[in-house]
Amino acid sequence: MGLIVAANPLGQMIFSPLFGWWSNKLGTIRLPLLSSLALFTIASAMYSSLELKPHDVKYWMLTSRFLIGVSSANIAVCRAYLSAATRLSERTKAVSMVSLAQVLGFIVGPGLQALVTLLGSEGHTWLWGFFIFNMYTACGWINVLMSTGNFIMFLPTIFQERKVAAREIMIMKGKSSEEETWKSIKPDYISAWTLIVAFFVLVFNFVLLETLGTSLTMDQFAWSNDEAIYYMGIIMSTGAVIALVTFMCINPLCRIFPENLVLIWGGFALMVLGRILYIPWGDAPPKIAEVYNVTIPITGNATTDLKPDNEIFLGCPKTQQWCSLTPALTLTQFILGYVLTSVGYPIGVTLIQTIFSKILGPRPQGVWMGLMTGSGCLSRVMGPVFVGSIYTRLGTNWTFGFTSVMMFFSMIWLLLSRKRLISPRLDIPDPVELQTFEKNVGINSQFTLPDSDMKDLKDDKIASENDLNSEGTELLSSQKPLNILTAATKA
Repeated sequence: MGLIVAANPLGQMIFSPLFGWWSNKLGTIRLPLLSSLALFTIASAMYSSLELKPHDVKYWMLTSRFLIGVSSANIAVCRAYLSAATRLSERTKAVSMVSLAQVLGFIVGPGLQALVTLLGSEGHTWLWGFFIFNMYTACGWINVLMSTGNFIMFLPTIFQERKVAAREIMIMKGKSSEEETWKSIKPDYISAWTLIVAFFVLVFNFVLLETLGTSLTMDQFAWSNDEAIYYMGIIMSTGAVIALVTFMCINPLCRIFPENLVLIWGGFALMVLGRILYIPWGDAPPKIAEVYNVTIPITGNATTDLKPDNEIFLGCPKTQQWCSLTPALTLTQFILGYVLTSVGYPIGVTLIQTIFSKILGPRPQGVWMGLMTGSGCLSRVMGPVFVGSIYTRLGTNWTFGFTSVMMFFSMIWLLLSRKRLISPRLDIPDPVELQTFEKNVGINSQFTLPDSDMKDLKDDKIASENDLNSEGTELLSSQKPLNILTAATKA
């Protein structure tokens, strides 16, 4: 089970830089995206076909999950294209909208799974038993349908690539080509790697809370499995709504304050407070639970059959020795910490990507976005490992104490590097304001034209007023405008 859970982020982590490099090499995102969507369609169909019970079915599941992770590496390509297809002034809003789309996926996905549970484990069987549609396979087949639609949307007749970022900087710097433009701007690699590490820390803390949430509430509040799923569903849905509102507020907020300060004080500072709030401050240990073993002695040698949701099995398992030595987490702490995370994480994950793309400049960003995506995937791989090795053995104090220190030092490093977390200086010369020619230029204007050039201007005015051609009067020749401009420049 651990391997199957880790297979998805592992595949995405390995192939994100490769997909980014491939898109850079081709100079287009179409082929990498179409290939990844085709792979996602095949892998989803493979997953939903596990009901056919092929030989070594668990290895088929492992393979399908790994391939779905590989296909998900296309997010690096999408992020790189987003940086290339937006102007600097549009970047923050565009990145926040894409992050918002991902959050919507997290909201719709579990709801969709809950809806298809109505099909039951039997469901429906078609095509002589080769197509099984039940509560376990339905989401996989829905993925096949949606990825097919996504594939069609990226065909040349529908999706047209528009890369404007390099062209914008090229015009601003007065360069002759886009390649010359991005080669003339050297990115700050220290800032780039700082943001990659910060992205890892941020995603690690968020994934840890998602991974640990249900079991943490069962241990600390003595909730049954059904209660934990129900209440965590309410908490997570509320957190998702808060995150949606936060995403919508990021762009207006960055118009008032600098992006690097919003990232530090609005993103990381709130995440630090959220982690500190999870360090228990209760006045007593949590309720200690017996370990479920089918039958439990009640009095003497008498035993009775008990269900796993019996009250004596609810709480912090006595096999975790820290349960009886560590104060309990309060429900108020948990909710406040989750609210702060729901605000801090969207700000952090959006502005890290925004600032990262601006620091890299107008150059192709496929490989760099792949490295950032890979760092997020690494945190998803390490999250379950951390839960097993730290939380289960050492408890809440060590778990959230360690993550609080991790977030705090990351915030301090960003604070010290804040002056580097900005777009590279373009060194654009100040524009020269154009002057208006006056008829009486010798009286009140800033410069005086020679008599010969004044005659040219009068001839041009007469010709325009009388609609004359070059045969009716002598108009300004191709040489004379240059003379006038030269005279004006000298003046």
